[in-house]
Formats: sequence, structure tokens, C-alpha cells
Amino acid sequence: MTTFALVGAGPGLGLATARRFGVAGHTVALIARDAEKLDGLTAGLARDGIQARGYTADVLDIESLTAALYAAAADLGPIEILQYSPVPRADFMKPVLGTSVDDLDAPLAFSVKGPVAAVNAVLPGMRELGRGTLLFVNGSSAVRPKPKVAGTSIAFAAESAYARMLHDALAPENIHAAQLIIPGAIRPDAEHSSPDTLGMRLYDIHTERDGFRHYSEPLPDQPQDTP
Repeated sequence: MTTFALVGAGPGLGLATARRFGVAGHTVALIARDAEKLDGLTAGLARDGIQARGYTADVLDIESLTAALYAAAADLGPIEILQYSPVPRADFMKPVLGTSVDDLDAPLAFSVKGPVAAVNAVLPGMRELGRGTLLFVNGSSAVRPKPKVAGTSIAFAAESAYARMLHDALAPENIHAAQLIIPGAIRPDAEHSSPDTLGMRLYDIHTERDGFRHYSEPLPDQPQDTP
């Protein structure tokens, strides 16, 4: 049995995706800052018969993030699937003309250093398994920069570049890196962007291993999938 590790666990998309992978037979490692929230999420998954455990870590604290992923693999089994989808802080979203050099420190740590640390923590185990999936979830500013949210636009673009390079570099090792762009708000009543629909979509990206960039719904003048 292998493990699905979710960085940025929450009650919406995170829980739905964890449930989808858990139903498929994977153990689930949930990683977030709030221990009480993690207890509630793991209890909910346990009621569905899914083996899950929570690990507290902050993606801005590289040591805690790395330690959480190492502990998850030791406790639950090798990590075959990593999903990196923490929610950016509101203060990352300043307008471009009001963004200083210092304002970019946290967004870049969140969206670049965090993913790099997470990938480096799980990659040896995936190589030992001979397979793996790296899932990156971003908003539309990753591909369409928005001057009102400069921090996330810059940081998500850098994360996208990193993920794309992983896609190319790791394909010969049977490790698939992919990105899901969610243009709008995640809502239970959304046709294409409800938590359950997105959870199924992420699972399909893992199993189908088709291309790098995917969209929960097309952007105007944007193809649905980019190889």
C-alpha cells in the first residue's frame, strides 16, 4: 500500500481529494498548520474506512515540512502521490505597483521553496517504487498574471516553471508531474470546480498521466490541456 500525501489539507478540495485517493486504496497523509483541523479531517476519513493521519507543518518552515513528509512515509508507507495545494495568504495579493522586494519573500517561499522541499523529500521514495505522481494546484494567475495580485502571479508562475521542468525531467523515471489550474472559486455548487469534481479530476490526472497542464474549466482563448 502506498501513500497519498497532501500539503495544504483543508475541508474543501483537500478533503475531497484525500477521500478519492483513499477510496482507491491509498493511505492518506494530511499536512497543514492546524492540528485541531487535522484531527477533524482524519476522523472524517476514518468514518469512511480510510486510513489517514495528520502531520502539522508550515510550508514556510522547510524543516517542519520535510520532517512531516518523512514521518508520513515512515508511518504509512512510501509516498506515491504528492499534492501541493496550500491556500496562499491574503497578504500575498498586493497590486503590482504596491509590491516591494520584501513583499515577495513569503510568496516565493510558499510557492517555490515549499514545492522544491516537498519534492526533494518524496522523490527518493518514488524512485525506489519505480513510479510516482506530483500534483500542483494553482489559480489562473499562474498562467494569466493579474496586476491586482502580483505576489501570487509571480510566485505561481515560478512554481509552474518548476513543475513543468519536473514533468520533462522525471518522465523517463515513470514519475509524472502535472498541474491543475482552477480559474474560479471552489464551490460545492460549481459544475466544474466543486471539491468532489476536482478531487476526481486530480485522481484522473494521476491515473491517466496525460500531459502537464490541465484546467478545471477553460480560460477564454486557452486550450483545455497543454502537453
